[in-house]
Amino acid sequence: MSREWQAQWIWGDGEESPRNEWRCFRKTFEIHENDIRSGSLRITADSRYVLFLNGTQLGRGPVRSWPSELSYDTYEVGHLLKPGEKNTIAALVLHFGVSTFYYLRGRGGLLIELEYAGSTREIVASDASWQTSRHNGHHPRSPRTTCQQAFAEYIDASAWDGEWMREDYDDSDWRNAIVLGPVGMEPWTTVKPRDIPMLTDEAVYPVRVSSLAKVRSFSLTATVDVRNALMVGSEDHANAIQFTGFVATSVRASQAGKATLGFLASGECLRALSLNGEIVTDDRLYGSAPERYVDVDLLQGDNLLLIDVSGSIHTGKLQIGVYAEDCIELELTSPLRFPDSHEQSAFWAVGPFDYVMLIDHQDNRKLDSEHPVYLNLLKSVKTAVDLNSYGQWLRPIDRKYISEADVFSLCVWRKEQVKFAVPSQLQNAVIPNAQAGIVPTYEGFDTELVLDFGKEYSGYLTFEVEASEGTILDGYGLEYMTDTYRQDTFGLDHTIRYVCKSGRQFHESPIRRGFRYMAFNVRNAKSPVRIYNVKIIQSNYPVAEIGRFECSDPLLNDIWEISRHTTKLCMEDTFVDCPAYEQAFWVGDSRNEALVSNYLYGVQDIVKRCLRLVPGSKHQSPLYADQVPSGWNSVIPNWTFFWAIACREYYEQTADKAFAIEMYAHIRYTLNHYLLKIDDNGLFNVKGWNLLDWSPIDQPNDGIVTHQNMFLVQTLRCAAEMGRLAGEDAESSRFDQAAIRLDNAINTHLWDDEKQAYIDCIHPDGRRSGVLSMQTQVVASLTGVARGDRKETIDRYVTSPPKHFVQIGSPFMSFFYYEALGKLGEIGLILEDIRKNYGNMIDHGATTCWEQYPNFVENRANPDMLTRSHCHAWSSAPAYFLGKEVLGIKSLAPGWSSVEVSPAPNGLGWARGSVPHPDGGTIDVSWTVNESSKSFKLSVAYPEGVSLQIQIPDGYEAEIEQTVLPQA
Repeated sequence: MSREWQAQWIWGDGEESPRNEWRCFRKTFEIHENDIRSGSLRITADSRYVLFLNGTQLGRGPVRSWPSELSYDTYEVGHLLKPGEKNTIAALVLHFGVSTFYYLRGRGGLLIELEYAGSTREIVASDASWQTSRHNGHHPRSPRTTCQQAFAEYIDASAWDGEWMREDYDDSDWRNAIVLGPVGMEPWTTVKPRDIPMLTDEAVYPVRVSSLAKVRSFSLTATVDVRNALMVGSEDHANAIQFTGFVATSVRASQAGKATLGFLASGECLRALSLNGEIVTDDRLYGSAPERYVDVDLLQGDNLLLIDVSGSIHTGKLQIGVYAEDCIELELTSPLRFPDSHEQSAFWAVGPFDYVMLIDHQDNRKLDSEHPVYLNLLKSVKTAVDLNSYGQWLRPIDRKYISEADVFSLCVWRKEQVKFAVPSQLQNAVIPNAQAGIVPTYEGFDTELVLDFGKEYSGYLTFEVEASEGTILDGYGLEYMTDTYRQDTFGLDHTIRYVCKSGRQFHESPIRRGFRYMAFNVRNAKSPVRIYNVKIIQSNYPVAEIGRFECSDPLLNDIWEISRHTTKLCMEDTFVDCPAYEQAFWVGDSRNEALVSNYLYGVQDIVKRCLRLVPGSKHQSPLYADQVPSGWNSVIPNWTFFWAIACREYYEQTADKAFAIEMYAHIRYTLNHYLLKIDDNGLFNVKGWNLLDWSPIDQPNDGIVTHQNMFLVQTLRCAAEMGRLAGEDAESSRFDQAAIRLDNAINTHLWDDEKQAYIDCIHPDGRRSGVLSMQTQVVASLTGVARGDRKETIDRYVTSPPKHFVQIGSPFMSFFYYEALGKLGEIGLILEDIRKNYGNMIDHGATTCWEQYPNFVENRANPDMLTRSHCHAWSSAPAYFLGKEVLGIKSLAPGWSSVEVSPAPNGLGWARGSVPHPDGGTIDVSWTVNESSKSFKLSVAYPEGVSLQIQIPDGYEAEIEQTVLPQA
């Protein structure tokens, strides 16, 4: 039992939930005793914290949680306390002020309590005596990173003392904290101890400076958060919205001349535009989407820019860049004037004229795009004066939604770029504790150097620099580049702008990033810039690399290794889809990721944590959300099904019956709601995001989708098994019967006798799909819905896919394909597909597994773009199947109390490796094949208490060595 809290929730003055506020807290106290035996510190915050004690950074947190079940962290700190001296606790709290895909907006708050003991027990708890200040070096107007995440980073080191967390810092000009209330207050009605270990801190350094160039980019940039600026209340959720409206500003030029306007948003916030009343026609725009550019003639003075930002948006970020020659000075100014305004916004909103908040993909409400004012405005506004006639629709955009520098655009767009050979002295920048790497500077240009970390990592960027005050260091992380192509991360702004103070200085970012390459752009340097000790603090769930695999095929070894590294990078406080673009816990993805993790690391706390988080979404939907905890009310039915199946698989992995019973109550709850969606024909019929694969299968967001119905059959069977574990035999029987009825309905209505295959769907109007896909046939085989003669037919499709069927389009779907092939004993086909698809990744230098296979629909406009995310854990299937099917290590009973070893050489000469046992120890397998003598040598070591069954491939004489390892 945790002790009762004496601490109170505290915050500073101002808004309850300020946008992108970094706030610092301090408490200095004296320890009068000379001997401290123990010290324990508990802390949580909304939204995230970084904790220091006596200048030492202790950790970051909290883990993602539902606001009503906020987690707190505990640190043992007795060794850091200073008896007989003054001590200082300090915390930096990052409050988002917006909902994301891993955070629901609450309010700013810090809760912290230290208990230490010498001859007596003392408590230092957060209350009104704590000192607080906004972090004045942090720029709260930095742009949104993505709709999934919070904000990019903008730091002015000259505006804030980086030593603020140390004991001797003078905080006399700080204010007393404001007490919000006791533990248990809204919105944090429950605080719970952290249920997983602290994440790792591992220093990783670059391996080289891969390029050096002098560059020239936009003369002027800005970013406008159109979503939050135009849509009141949109900070409280992360749902997509539709609206019609405009943004207006003026580009002030010191003299007339030619210029380039650039818009780099990810397909949002640019439907049309006009400059000085002239509508820019589509034929004048150039650049591959989402980059759009237009060359214009600027007049001397103010040039009215009116942008139609209407559409369906999730992030809703307008990114503007303007380039003109150096002789033309540029400024963004307000098109309208109000004499009593001292800080006039340069941007004005016109509208919205209509708007809709979209709940999930099933929401098909239509936006009124025919509003007469909206339709007429772009044609009628010729000058800034004309805007005044739209007074009821017109308002200045609050400056908090405007970033006066768009670092992403500055790092991506190039008017000029000249590359140079990298000097050997500059390579010092990648060597720990070496002499500084001196960055060359070029008159009239910025300098870009790109650091290569060798492979992708995920964590916290740190660096030391020596520079003159005002030097700007813009950092931009990306995942993939070649000598001739760089895949810029449109839709992801993980940039950092660091404005230097004078001298040598150190910065550690509190914002997580995932990248392989870090491009630093040095701007405004008045003296040489020296760079030292750039590194990333790799941060992931702590795992020992227990699982092993090696075989006679070097390609499979490389594929196993990138699968291992990908899985590790995507283990944070939950499994996450990717360390760069989203960092979101997608529920369906995690089912497959847990199976892979079982074969690599054998850890279960993270799996249990993921499974427990899902039912917390029932306030959003009784069908459970597809990513949690999230401000996006989104449901993918298959993702809920995969979660329920994963609950069953957790029991099979651990034999944890108590947890199975706990999860069964939640499974029963959501399945009872799913069964309400069974139609008169006995089929599951729902409006929703009916997704399985990124490919052109017929999976409409309304109607009867076959693969969904099949996975529901499997889920109902799993629920019945879980119910029997819970002693709910009557309820289990009901789920069994529901599975039988649904199975029969699928075979009655979704089988095409003429085409001898299952159709993809039945549309809401009753139209039967004409599409036949491998996805649907694979699921029919995997779930056992196909029976008898139909099973024989479907299994032939699985082993020999017909060319006229839609083919598998993602590594995620390949996981289910490999499962189906494994059930059929077709291990050779699994290896063939792995070599083909993952071998293609290796051929392109992949160090992690891609989200999609090349040439998927989103990539067709750019053949160099092989995938979106280059690190995606739903794609790590080989690390699971090589251990399970090639080494042949399989569990036969809950908790791995009985294990089978059934190697499948399929042309390999040898293989060896290990799989963690959930109770400790490993199952180690090594085998060698001699085809000429048809002999098979097998060695197996396993923990005592495990019942072992061995199956040797047919046709071989076997030599078997078994070793039983006693428990320590």
